[in-house]
Amino acid sequence: MQDTNRVQIDDQLVHRLIQAQFPEWGNLPVQMVKPGGWDNRTFRLGNDMLVRMPSGPAYAAQVEKEHRWLPKLASQLPLPIPTPLVRGMPDNGYPWSWSIYRWIEGEPAKAELIKDMNQFAGSLAEFLDALHQIDVEDGPLAGPHNFHRGGQLAVYDQEIREALIELRDHIDASAVERLWNVALQSDWQASPVWVHGDVAFGNLLVTDGRLSAVIDFGCSAVGDPACDLVIAWTQFSGTSRATFRNKLSFDNGTWDRARGWALWRACIVAAKHNGNQREVESSLAVVNEVLSDSH
Repeated sequence: MQDTNRVQIDDQLVHRLIQAQFPEWGNLPVQMVKPGGWDNRTFRLGNDMLVRMPSGPAYAAQVEKEHRWLPKLASQLPLPIPTPLVRGMPDNGYPWSWSIYRWIEGEPAKAELIKDMNQFAGSLAEFLDALHQIDVEDGPLAGPHNFHRGGQLAVYDQEIREALIELRDHIDASAVERLWNVALQSDWQASPVWVHGDVAFGNLLVTDGRLSAVIDFGCSAVGDPACDLVIAWTQFSGTSRATFRNKLSFDNGTWDRARGWALWRACIVAAKHNGNQREVESSLAVVNEVLSDSH
């Protein structure tokens, strides 16, 4: 999501904020974590903590949400998730609240780090199934605060149709439009469930070749779980995709909407042309993967 209201967030700013608000940690080293993400900038604080700084006003509401809900979700999940320790306040020219979390060991998932992709897919499915079972009373409904993850796909109808015009020479736009229209024809009929909202390799940590933690709940909400299934096409294929799907008992309509979420994201990234060429090619590959899997 492009955001023009960004501020300069670097090690020096974080160090000043720590010294001013949490002087007991003021002598600890601060080091930016790379890649640090788009919604938030992440810094390691000493050996045991990390600092997350929203990078723009669109992401600032995530701080309060995570501090309120992550401790309640953690005890009901089979894998570690971030533990918020303290909440920082606007200061030193930085205009939003920010957070210090406990550091979680592990590396962001990459195919070469995963020993058994089928086992990995199964572990992720079990985590999501547990998340989707947690009571949602008073939970935040999907909306602008999490870019409508878990909400209605129709919010992005105009955006994807404009992207398809841009991409008509690069993909089978009519086939994408057909699947998109199918996705729009169904709704989540059960009660809302907790959704992570951004299930991607960058938010899945690996230790010793296995899924060991799930991080970055900034896009979490309660709603339709279809948005959590996009990884079926972005990272899984063949038997790993089948393993992931078989461990999650969703109807065809939910998988149709999941394809819609995958196509929306891939198409808008490919159409913007402001990412690197590898990102564009990766997005086009996801589109083709979804199309081939729908036959």
